[in-house]
Amino acid sequence: MEKLSVVFMGTPDFAVPCLARVLEDGYPVRGVFTQPDKPVGRRQTLTPPPVKKLALEKEIPVFQPAKLRDGAALEILRGLGPDLIVVVAYGRILPREILDCPRLGCVNVHGSLLPKYRGAAPIQWTVINGDPVGGVTTMYMAEELDAGDTILSMSLPVGEEETSGELYERLAPLGAECLSRTLALFQEGRVPRAPQDHAAATLAPMLDKAMGEMDFSLPARRLHNLVRGLNPWPSAWTAAEGKRLKIHRSRVLEETGAPAAPGTVLPREGRFTVACGSGLLELLEVQLEGKGRTSGADFLRGHLLERLG
Repeated sequence: MEKLSVVFMGTPDFAVPCLARVLEDGYPVRGVFTQPDKPVGRRQTLTPPPVKKLALEKEIPVFQPAKLRDGAALEILRGLGPDLIVVVAYGRILPREILDCPRLGCVNVHGSLLPKYRGAAPIQWTVINGDPVGGVTTMYMAEELDAGDTILSMSLPVGEEETSGELYERLAPLGAECLSRTLALFQEGRVPRAPQDHAAATLAPMLDKAMGEMDFSLPARRLHNLVRGLNPWPSAWTAAEGKRLKIHRSRVLEETGAPAAPGTVLPREGRFTVACGSGLLELLEVQLEGKGRTSGADFLRGHLLERLG
């Protein structure tokens, strides 16, 4: 049987294993759509997205439209004539005319167990909320964001110390495996579809730097989850000596009790320990504004701190 033809839409590192797996499984990829190149670093060097790099290596045509609603992208897709469009972290909402373009529709790989965490940052919110399990879901795409009928889901446990960056690295290959199984079902003509329970849906909005401010009146566990969830970006932070202190890693020392006012620094055996609304939080790796990263213990030895925030 002839393999289904695919157009792949994706942009960041998370999408690369999925594109690689589609090619490995032998599906002809007629084109790759990805975001435009962007300036990166202090020198603002124009840099292609990770998905574009792989596509060029494999000599696949690459398209980087700035807009999807002016008709130009639709004409390109009609010319390519794919059976299916696969979307993985593309970063754009597809209009109805593009969703309706391929014969078999559009399939998305999403970094959560839908209907939980619809939106731009599902992996980060999985960690911020302290979920013990994360996962990926493939779904038919609909006009409403991440609300289409689901096809397959795959899950894995989330470690209590795991950061969102670490979970991201583990979910990317899981997403590729889930996509591979999904495309096999399309190839066989027996794709399941299950409507989502929209009443159970939760949102995972885009992150911003302001949400990283530590409120030490909260429980230590909740703050620890915030530190994990905002690592590597945008980072949790607090005020120390009139400057911003980023907190890259932490550890919960005590879950309950309030030995001092929230934000009070309580050095214990040289460790950088802070009182919370309930429990104690150790700051393992920090970075003062304008400085490099350092261990919490080393930072504390060079600064006389009574409280944070």
